[in-house]
Amino acid sequence: MTTERQFLPLSIAVLTISDTRNEDTDKSGKLLCERVLAAGHRVHEKRICRDDIYAIRAIVSQWIAADEVNVVLTTGGTGVTGRDGTPEALAPLFDKTLDGFGEMFRVLSYEDIKTSTLQSRAVAGVANATYVFCLPGSGGACALGWDALIVHQLDFRTRPCNLVELMPRLLER
Repeated sequence: MTTERQFLPLSIAVLTISDTRNEDTDKSGKLLCERVLAAGHRVHEKRICRDDIYAIRAIVSQWIAADEVNVVLTTGGTGVTGRDGTPEALAPLFDKTLDGFGEMFRVLSYEDIKTSTLQSRAVAGVANATYVFCLPGSGGACALGWDALIVHQLDFRTRPCNLVELMPRLLER
């Protein structure tokens, strides 16, 4: 007998990393928050941070230390120009890197932007039992990452496996 799993809502923090965006112009951060809510999850907090590895690391460190945050989504700072430094800021915090996320993101992105996807340094990992996904700053990239990959792995009903079933803090409740 197969029993259907119940959806488990997660608490997700969203960080936009940009030297130029503000709440009025932050389309990617808003898109991620809308997608999070539409999927049935909660937005714990949404913030905007300048492209500074220490400022980024400080905010995300607070979130991964908080028991009530299950997932962190970042947008921006994953390119190869200027002050892009999100991977450098967050990779040292990862207990484990989810290499498959960046690999799959670039495969899917290739369908839309061809070889320009080589410039994407989208990464993900787990830090203190909190999943962290670092997406590029474009709305299209955020939609692709969420719709094609993240939303499914953050749904406890996804078979054969998903990231939610590996969240000890969530499943202990």
